Amino acid sequence: MANQERIMRVLRQDDLDDIVSIDEAASKQPRREYYERKIASILNKKTEVNCSLVCEVDGKVVGFVMGYVFFGEFGIADGTATIDALGVHPDFRKFGVASEMLDQFMMNMKAAGVKKIYTLVNWDDFALEKFFSRQKFVPSRRINLERELP
Repeated sequence: MANQERIMRVLRQDDLDDIVSIDEAASKQPRREYYERKIASILNKKTEVNCSLVCEVDGKVVGFVMGYVFFGEFGIADGTATIDALGVHPDFRKFGVASEMLDQFMMNMKAAGVKKIYTLVNWDDFALEKFFSRQKFVPSRRINLERELP
């Protein structure tokens, strides 16, 4: 991995199979339909910034980060962004791929005028919380509310 060149680029439609494979390796469940909808939503927002990225090594997608940019939603005046999906192929974990993707994501968001980036982490996913903490994410001052429907 040390000798292999990493290329960060904007997500494309033809990345679907690789993303589904990476996610299934981590989640142990197939979520193709979810990623089909997600990629379609990201690529069909012609007026929005496509902030979703993939990392390639030797022409093969080994990681991805997906998110959205918002300007004015939820009463927030400044530009914000979300990270709502992040994955790295198991063979490429522990080599800094996720950190490098987030660095590029942050640089792109800063250039787009984004002031704050949000993400959600399950309260008991200590590894993911620790990863985001190392990336300088802190608990938000906003409260995430939910309601279950019967």
